[in-house]
Parts: sequence; structure tokens; C-alpha cells
Amino acid sequence: MMKKTVIYAFALTLAIGFTTNVMAADKGPADITLQATKDAAPKPKPAAFPHAKHQATLACGDCHHGKDAAGKQVPYAEGQKIEKCETCHNKAAGITNAKVATFKDAAHTKCQGCHKDKKAGPTKCDGCHK
Repeated sequence: MMKKTVIYAFALTLAIGFTTNVMAADKGPADITLQATKDAAPKPKPAAFPHAKHQATLACGDCHHGKDAAGKQVPYAEGQKIEKCETCHNKAAGITNAKVATFKDAAHTKCQGCHKDKKAGPTKCDGCHK
């Protein structure tokens, strides 16, 4: 009886460890189509975003961040839930910085700014908006 208990406990430990490692490795989809649903443009132009390609060279906190109880931006913390950008970056949220007030503004500021700084990646409209 003791031997069975040890075997079951070992199997359960392995299963939990495997599940935890698989969950920790989940870094979102490899490719994402960025499309505003709030404050959408009259003629929306979805952007193709190669998420996995960016993950290969950047840390999550290079792009993602959170907010505190007062609504102020706080740095990304490992393992935090990633919300959609437009959860906060929308006109109703009251962000006063026009460069990041909407999802479109925030994406253009963050993405184009990074691509220009690194002199890599698209900086023209048709580079992302196919």
C-alpha cells in the first residue's frame, strides 16, 4: 500500500511540474492581428504583429506594462496578466497624453518609436498594415 502511495504521489508531482512548465512557457500567440475595437477608425486597417519574432529579441516589459489602483502606469512584473492595450488606451479612459490616448496612438508611438530607435523593422504604414 505504501509503495502505491509513493508512486501516485510521484506521478502527481510530475504532472503538476509538467503543467506548470507548460503554462509558464505560454507567451501568447506567435502572430497577432492588432485591431482597435474601441475608438476604431472609420476605415480600420488591422496591423500584422509577429509576436514570437519580437519575443526572440525583447523582454515582455519592453512592450507591456500594468497600472496601479490609481490608474497610473507601472512596469511589467513577470507573470502578470497581459490585458489588451485598449483596455486603458481609449478615449473614455481619460489618458491626457495624446501620444498614447488610444490604442492606435499607443501602438504607433511604441512600435514606430522602437523601430526608429533600433533602425530595424517597418516604420511606414504598409510595413504593418498589409
